[in-house]
Amino acid sequence: MTKIKPTIRDVARRAGVSISTVSRVMNTPDTVVESKRARVLDAIHELNYQPNAFARGLIYKKSYTLGLLIPDIENMYYAGMIRGMQEACNKLGYSLMICNTDRDKARLLSYIDTFHEKQVDGIVFASDKMYPEYYEKLLGCRIPCVMVSSHSDEYDLPCVEVDDEAAAYDAAAYLIELGHRQIGMIGFNHHHSIAGPPRYAGFVRAMEEYGLTDNIANTKYASYYFEHAYEAAHELFSERPDLTAVFCVADEFAMGTISYLKDRNILVPGQVSVIGFDNHRMAGMYIPKLTTISQPIYDLGFRAAEKLHELLTTGEIQTPREVLQHKLVVRESTRERAATT
Repeated sequence: MTKIKPTIRDVARRAGVSISTVSRVMNTPDTVVESKRARVLDAIHELNYQPNAFARGLIYKKSYTLGLLIPDIENMYYAGMIRGMQEACNKLGYSLMICNTDRDKARLLSYIDTFHEKQVDGIVFASDKMYPEYYEKLLGCRIPCVMVSSHSDEYDLPCVEVDDEAAAYDAAAYLIELGHRQIGMIGFNHHHSIAGPPRYAGFVRAMEEYGLTDNIANTKYASYYFEHAYEAAHELFSERPDLTAVFCVADEFAMGTISYLKDRNILVPGQVSVIGFDNHRMAGMYIPKLTTISQPIYDLGFRAAEKLHELLTTGEIQTPREVLQHKLVVRESTRERAATT
């Protein structure tokens, strides 16, 4: 015979209190006097009561579920972000629903509808541009939203990110300080990119400040993936075989560039230094191990969930735009440029 699971009514009866008192003990225990709270907790323990999430949702008009919209679930960068967000959700009592958009507008809009139907409490919107149709859909569905690794200049949306311009400047300046003077860049080739323009701007600023403005023309673009960066590296070195260093705006681009150079028997870092951006797990496993700009990927995901929780519980966020610190991680793919005689 199947054992009937105890209900919140059974707990209330055992403790001699109302159902609403049991609910308050489970959700806001400080609002219940100690004697009643102790009786309810004893009853929960004796009955081995497990609160029904669906029932809680009906009572409090909350699903205790957060949605995450990411553009590419296969990208190693998002694995760390998801991990951080999942850990925060576990800490805060939420479930996490993940949707991969492939940067397809129709699919993303459809996922917002799905989140609305599933009554998610809020959405984290990752690494993409907030188009007007996205914002209007979120507004129409009344779904709170926090952006991560992205921001919006047009709309008043809280976000957590790094300073892409400053980080790219640090990468380019590091190559210059190593003695490199012929430097190229492989950037994102889509003009709707959030990270692409500021990372390009950081590269340009470094070249201008160090008097190396001719290098600004040594820029090729790729579309997110290793293979595209490989082709961009081919174009770059076909035009400028004298380059001794390359700044890549993503670790996957750095790997594509190094692979191209290896296939041409060009040594990294012996002949060409390559620096990446992100510091995802593979950066320290690749050969050579990547010198890169490290984003706090896990922390970005964790803080995005915390900020969304803050918005959901208080109706506001004390720091609407939070910028986390990046850092330069020096490994094997860069070296000092030997002086020429």
